[in-house]
Amino acid sequence: MASYNYKDKTVIITGGGSGIGESLSKKFASSGANVHILDFQLEKTQEVVDEILEKGGEAQAYECDVANQSQVKETVQGIAAKNSIDILINNAGIAHVGNIEGTSENDMDKLYRVNIKGVYNCIYACIPKMKKQGTGIILNMASIASTVGISDRFAYSMTKGAVLTMTYSIAMDYIGHGIRCNSISPARVHTPFVDNFIAKNYPGEEKKMFEKLSKTQPIGRMAKPDEVASLALYLCSEEASFITGTDFPIDGGFIKLNG
Repeated sequence: MASYNYKDKTVIITGGGSGIGESLSKKFASSGANVHILDFQLEKTQEVVDEILEKGGEAQAYECDVANQSQVKETVQGIAAKNSIDILINNAGIAHVGNIEGTSENDMDKLYRVNIKGVYNCIYACIPKMKKQGTGIILNMASIASTVGISDRFAYSMTKGAVLTMTYSIAMDYIGHGIRCNSISPARVHTPFVDNFIAKNYPGEEKKMFEKLSKTQPIGRMAKPDEVASLALYLCSEEASFITGTDFPIDGGFIKLNG
């Protein structure tokens, strides 16, 4: 297994209290990084931080709504006052199931605020510090829905398409400042969200639906959060220093083999 050294590196991870974000937080901390987790669910996030601290890692939790620019700027400024801002991972995001007729204006606004504006806010807050340093890494969590059509994912696909194109724009605009920007596009990942979705919508048929959803990936299963985190660990490392402006699907063959 590849080993990466993030000692003396400060990493900001949004939505790091559960799912993929929890795996990201733990993996970067175990590799020596000073991890700062921004999440609106402080209690759950603090549990992740406590687990990291118990294992000898460095981590802090911040109650922060990524859709609130003043809150994001204040939080980032507080971190930057004592640390460099080496890596920003925009992981926070929410899902929505429905075609355009099943997407209300409130649904659309909510998805925009978190999935698009939240990414913008965090990059906007971190870019000045990274420019001053002359170095920085930004990694955005996009989705296979950024590039291929998926039924009943109208608003979600729209937001993740924006995340992908923001990635390209940031990479182009700041390459001369020593800042790299890439994105990861997972297919379906087995997180608590998936389990809760199945339990809510298919009571009594959980096992059957889990198997059905797993088989939508040609490889025959969902991704594990830790697998996505491992890819992130590489993309933010010195070993990946020649990579910028690129999206990395981690999709069990979904994009290339499903059509």
